[in-house]
Amino acid sequence: MGAEIQTYNPKTIAKPLGLYCHVARARATEYLHIAGQVSLSGAGELVGAGDFEAQMHQTYANLRAALESAGAGFDSVVKYTTYLTRREDLSEYRRVRNALYEDFYPRGNYPPNTLLIVSGLVNDDLLVEIEAVAAV
Repeated sequence: MGAEIQTYNPKTIAKPLGLYCHVARARATEYLHIAGQVSLSGAGELVGAGDFEAQMHQTYANLRAALESAGAGFDSVVKYTTYLTRREDLSEYRRVRNALYEDFYPRGNYPPNTLLIVSGLVNDDLLVEIEAVAAV
């Protein structure tokens, strides 16, 4: 049996600025803490040099693989933290994420997400990194 996850937005807090909620409450047997994933292939090669959308797709593919390795899926995620290296990618991030989330969260139960604009990641060619906590 999977974890019970309830997402919601308290009426005393402003509405979310995107596809996320302010609070996720989870009842689980275990939690998965997935390290920040980036756009590296399984062979460790950069996917999408200079191409933000390609990097987003590979990053989420890596998150999917990490979740599936533990018998979980995107519906198990209770919290994301997203790091972008360029503010100008913010609208593209929202566009790509919104398209992906249609499949990941068809009921609109988006997990909380903290979005940070940072000066860089471990490799200068990386444009996005996303870490996750999941309940199983």
